Amino acid sequence: MLYVKNLHKSYRTGNKSYPVLKGVDFTVAQQEFVAVMGPSGSGKSTLLNCISCYIPFDEGTITLAGQELKGLSEDALAKIRNEKLGFVFQDFMLLDGLTVRENILVPRIIQGKVEKDAEILSSRLLSLFGIEHIADKYPAEISGGERQRTAVARSLINQPLMILADEPTGNLDSKSSRAVIDAFENARQNLNATVFMVTHDSYAASFCDRVILLKDGTVYNTLEKQGQSQNTPEGHSNSPENRSRFQERLLEEIKKMGAE
Repeated sequence: MLYVKNLHKSYRTGNKSYPVLKGVDFTVAQQEFVAVMGPSGSGKSTLLNCISCYIPFDEGTITLAGQELKGLSEDALAKIRNEKLGFVFQDFMLLDGLTVRENILVPRIIQGKVEKDAEILSSRLLSLFGIEHIADKYPAEISGGERQRTAVARSLINQPLMILADEPTGNLDSKSSRAVIDAFENARQNLNATVFMVTHDSYAASFCDRVILLKDGTVYNTLEKQGQSQNTPEGHSNSPENRSRFQERLLEEIKKMGAE
């Protein structure tokens, strides 16, 4: 699905160049839920911005579903952002003057393709994420968790190849955070969604299949959750016991990373 190889990105200030990404390599398979964690300045946001085509990168390759992103025109990149990628932001980025249903339909409105299939899908997403009862309300009238679930629904209206989530639980309490993570899981199980999430939240990351740890612009380590079998409730990778063990491993590895 997503292949990132030898990715380099630097920023220039005057005559000085400041490297941020220094040869990052990883892959994300279809229907995977993958998180990126690391301290401030490790390159998480820059990595996400490179994948989302918002900023150019210096060296390396990013390939999405067989299409290499480097060298594409601005029009082609805009089309990828609108049709192949879905976005969920920390601050929701909902339009105050639109209802929940209308906000979900915004990517289709941009395309000029608000047809019957879009209306049907928006209703399905409202139901899937438990927000059908607020479909006609405005962002100011709903909770933070409901706003973020609306944002997740919006990210799926074009049935993208991948959802890119930037600190999606950063402004939420624990109950709302769980509702957003459940929304990602529902999207993955019911809509075959692939989720790539930048987060500081070890609890949110514990729901993921893998966590990529970044430090100083390089991949420090990649942790994979054990017990991926979903054939039995006991073997489900997101059982409370499995998540708890995975979160403990994450916290231990983050502590180790910070000490080095």
